Amino acid sequence: MTRLLALLLALLTLSLPVHAADDISAASRSVVRVVTVAMVDGEVVGFGHGSGIAISPTRIVTNAHVVESAAKYPDNVALGVVPSEGQKSFAGKLIAIDTARDLALIEITEGRLPAAAIYTGPLDSGADVVALGYPGNVDLATARSANDYITPRTPTRSEGNMSNTQSVDGVAMLIHTAKISRGNSGGPLVDQCGRITGINTAITRADDGDSPFAFAISGRELMRFLADANQQYTSVGTPCLSLAEADARDRAAIDAEARASAEANAAKNAAARLDRELKQARAAEDALASRENRIALAGVFFVIGALAAGAGLLFYSQKNLRNAKIAGGAGAVLMLGAAILFVTRPDAHAEIAEEAATAAATETPKLAQGNFLCTIRPDRSRITVSATTDVPITIGKGGCVNGRTQYTRGADDRWQRILVPNDEATVTVASIDSTGRDYRVDRYLLDAETMTKARETRATVTLKSCTANPDELAGLAAQQDAIRSALPASPNERLVYRCQPASGAAVKPATGG
Repeated sequence: MTRLLALLLALLTLSLPVHAADDISAASRSVVRVVTVAMVDGEVVGFGHGSGIAISPTRIVTNAHVVESAAKYPDNVALGVVPSEGQKSFAGKLIAIDTARDLALIEITEGRLPAAAIYTGPLDSGADVVALGYPGNVDLATARSANDYITPRTPTRSEGNMSNTQSVDGVAMLIHTAKISRGNSGGPLVDQCGRITGINTAITRADDGDSPFAFAISGRELMRFLADANQQYTSVGTPCLSLAEADARDRAAIDAEARASAEANAAKNAAARLDRELKQARAAEDALASRENRIALAGVFFVIGALAAGAGLLFYSQKNLRNAKIAGGAGAVLMLGAAILFVTRPDAHAEIAEEAATAAATETPKLAQGNFLCTIRPDRSRITVSATTDVPITIGKGGCVNGRTQYTRGADDRWQRILVPNDEATVTVASIDSTGRDYRVDRYLLDAETMTKARETRATVTLKSCTANPDELAGLAAQQDAIRSALPASPNERLVYRCQPASGAAVKPATGG
């Protein structure tokens, strides 16, 4: 049965499209077209559109001037939100508007969108940036009917560089060279990790051969606007690293820890060797002293025995047989004792006993058990869209994590579980090493088609709790392998945590019975 399931999953995997884990593409799936439709007596009298980006599953940021007509004429102007993928559009309603900052917040009344994160760190001059949105000049060249404006499609991307930050009418603006046009208004300016750095709002005129520049409302202004609107959002302040750079830093950190551990072990071995040498020297001194004492005592016994034997001969010559026997017997006993003491004298070079070496465990490594608190290691992570708060983990018997999620051991001896949620467009691969100290989360931000296939593969095994059943574990492992083979070669995000036993918690070792 397990083999049949594995074969079925393998065949299903062949049909899964493997797309690149591109951060800009992932951010594009959070971009929407914002449409305004003016109606009078049931007839359309006006139509406008711009761009926006989701900062929560149901709320979108755009420019105030994109939805200005809806704010002025709420009874006659309808708001629509067209996602970048899927099959349908959604109605929207205006939640907040700030004309001074030229920002607005829209809520969709149905559906959910992948939310983007806001970058809160410094953005240096010359940094690579990308504008995402729906430029009107592209629409004019490609649209064939009004339906093209309300049909989900991928936004246009335009690459450029950050110039500097300037204040325009008291609002902090990012000046950049990514090409935008009418229709990009309200769309995001993102860094190479796909994080929002600003909201595009205006362009300079390029008369007489002047170079065009674009203006984006800074992330700082955006966060103030969202705070005023009591809107929660995800923010990330770590620099944007490529996965190769993050992996290099991870390897460097691991190598540094290995060197520190090797140096600590070398120091420990040196101290143990010195202690052994001192013990050896003391043992040799004690053995020599004991040997000399034994020889000296044997000499005393021999001398006394010889004197007793001589006394016995003297008594014998005097015909005093009784005393001759006593003195002779005592002399013989003392001389025999001297011989025994001399023969059994200790060796001058005593050796201390070697400590028994611990036999290496030959059984399969098992996952440590106990309660752990895991803390992010920014120097070993690539953080793009996720919060980095501490993660408590409870590891039970047989890879049961937090009392409900079953992990399985992979070929690399790490225990893992691949999570495919119903709502989010994200596949998460969570893994932990056998000691319970290294916890990793790889996140893949995927398109709707790949997510649908991943959910179909997940549905082949419905394991909703922990289990010790070998067939169920084998089926889960086959399912996990099928999902993993359909994922891109590299994740969009990798979070590396260092776990320590929680305060007062006991941890069982990762090997043993």
